[in-house]
Amino acid sequence: MVKYRVIIEKDEDGVLVARVPDLPGCATEGRTREELMKNVKEAIQVYLEALKE
Repeated sequence: MVKYRVIIEKDEDGVLVARVPDLPGCATEGRTREELMKNVKEAIQVYLEALKE
């Protein structure tokens, strides 16, 4: 399994935002850390699937 570095920041509304520098444009958000981690895993999967098409 490939591991990607994820940068997590909090926006001005308190929402957690994650981006994956090695996958340009791959970003997501979540209200909680748990939600964010679920969303970022899904975002990476969707990104990689789109590359296959």
